[in-house]
Amino acid sequence: MPLALRMRPRSLDEFEGQEHILGEGKLLRRMLAAGTITSLILHGPPGTGKTTLAELIARHTKRHFEQENASSVGVKRIREIIDQATSRLEHAGTRTMLFLDEIHRFTRSQQDVLLADVERGVITLIGATTENPLFSVNSALVSRSTLFALRPLENERIKAIVRRAAQDPDRGFGKLAIDLRDEALEVWAIKCDGDARRALTALEVAVLSSLERRSDNAEAKSEEGGASGVIVIDRAVAEDSIQQKAAVYDGTGDEHYDLASAMIKSVRGSDPDAAVYWIARMLEGGEDPRFIARRLAILASEDIGNADPRAIMVASSAWELVERIGMPEARITLSQAAIYLALAPKSNASYLAIDEAIADVREGRTIPVPMHIKDGNVRKAQDLSPGGNRGDRYDYAHDHADGVGRQDYLGVEKIYYRPGMHGLEAQLAARLKEIKALRAETRGDAGKA
Repeated sequence: MPLALRMRPRSLDEFEGQEHILGEGKLLRRMLAAGTITSLILHGPPGTGKTTLAELIARHTKRHFEQENASSVGVKRIREIIDQATSRLEHAGTRTMLFLDEIHRFTRSQQDVLLADVERGVITLIGATTENPLFSVNSALVSRSTLFALRPLENERIKAIVRRAAQDPDRGFGKLAIDLRDEALEVWAIKCDGDARRALTALEVAVLSSLERRSDNAEAKSEEGGASGVIVIDRAVAEDSIQQKAAVYDGTGDEHYDLASAMIKSVRGSDPDAAVYWIARMLEGGEDPRFIARRLAILASEDIGNADPRAIMVASSAWELVERIGMPEARITLSQAAIYLALAPKSNASYLAIDEAIADVREGRTIPVPMHIKDGNVRKAQDLSPGGNRGDRYDYAHDHADGVGRQDYLGVEKIYYRPGMHGLEAQLAARLKEIKALRAETRGDAGKA
């Protein structure tokens, strides 16, 4: 069996990590101590121990354990497991725990098959998923389960797991003479991104490939200072055994939205370093650079607006260039645009203005278009109609030396645009104040300007 499978913890005491749910006094630990395990849904990245934890819970509670993968099992097999569980409970008094890996791959109707028997307690379900169960699992099933989020393992936890595998004489490589350097552990701890399975696979590759080289040249002496027969695993060997770091990224799941949110909030918060890092994470994970460009374009209007009108032009140009040149060169364009937007003065006044106006359109009484700014033909028809008011004439703004129209263009007193005091918008605020003063003076209510 692969090393990662051989080294699965045999008890909860051997289980590394997830202190937030398994630590002293934490919920899952309390449930196990009290023997009150209900159906569970474990969600988190690969290699964090979802399958192992399910096996340990079944062993701890002395329940019959059934394991299936939702991608390869159908409703027929699930019904068989439920029938067997019913019989086992009636005749032997033994409860059954069903571990359903990748439960998100079950359709809603397939998940519905489990509902009644989970609720009656015929089976205790443990579902595992790398996706957000609130979106990917039937809400009725979620409501009958306790959700536990598993986190990527810390570097020190990864190192401890690898050391144990290297030293274990029965399941690991403890019978071999291995010189496992701290620098190698550091490489694996960083590059596996909290995935213990990946770190153990790297150790296995390093050891087995070294054994193969040694068998090809049994007389060779170690040039790293070790004695003949000693397997030296240093930084170079560790790097070679794990190859390129695989970014943990799901282009359609939580990671996609979390990283996009992190990028946007970093730009909004004027942190170019953070913005560039999150863009790098997305690009290395295989994100479409056009998606990033679109998000930056939206941000240019939503969070910068008229505080720096050049921002929207920068974002638009970046989007166009990304479409034209593609990766890998597009990474530079995205970086340039994000840095500019991060350092630009910020204002959400335009965003707030349109949303407030839309809310009034949807919820308030419709404001009729004032006669003096209606289409010319409409005004002429009104003038010719009985009771028409020929005084409702349009005041052409360019007839004034300052180019400012003096009329009321909305018909009601309403303010939507409230410019901020950053960047160009401070000048726009002063200009708007002047314009309102001119209109107020014309209407004879200068005191209200």
